[in-house]
Amino acid sequence: MVARLVLIAALGGVVILVTIAWIEPYTAWSSGVGFPLRQPVPFSHQHHVAGLGLDCRFCHSAVEQSADAGMPPTHTCMTCHSQVWANAAVLAPVRDSLASGTPLRWARVNKLPDYAYFDHSIHIAKGISCVTCHGRVDEMPLMAKGASLRMAWCIDCHRDPRPNLRPKQAVFDMAWVPSPATPSGAVLFNRYHIHSAADLTDCSVCHR
Repeated sequence: MVARLVLIAALGGVVILVTIAWIEPYTAWSSGVGFPLRQPVPFSHQHHVAGLGLDCRFCHSAVEQSADAGMPPTHTCMTCHSQVWANAAVLAPVRDSLASGTPLRWARVNKLPDYAYFDHSIHIAKGISCVTCHGRVDEMPLMAKGASLRMAWCIDCHRDPRPNLRPKQAVFDMAWVPSPATPSGAVLFNRYHIHSAADLTDCSVCHR
């Protein structure tokens, strides 16, 4: 009886471990979705975007022309903070960065492997909003991943991008919702001359 119980417990333990190992990579904890990272300065997108109305391009100025969205240099922050909260203790790292000429070392929230290529500019040119990949950053007091950015997640969109397409004037509008007058995804798909799913899911699109 004891031997049987031990065998059953061992088998049950193996099943549980295998199940955990199978499920764990798909959890938010594993992918980092919803978990803010510690930053040198607790920058709030909610305050700056929703509260003050700053456009994404004010800080990420290269996002429409470059593969990389770019991080704002310290003097961009000091455009406002030389006058607003100029002596706040929480902004001491920003002032020190400006004085020393040493850029702030932000912890990267959205990071792809080196073997995966992603171009911000082409996605924006084709009507893909910041919200699609980064989530509602205007509702984030501290920045966290909005999507897993796993290969399967990207491929799902590449197979059929139409549900995620927006008019280009709405790409940077965090709170945008379609209206009856909004062109459908199929119309925008043709308007933006997007390639077929076969082309978008070719390995060379993301792995070069």
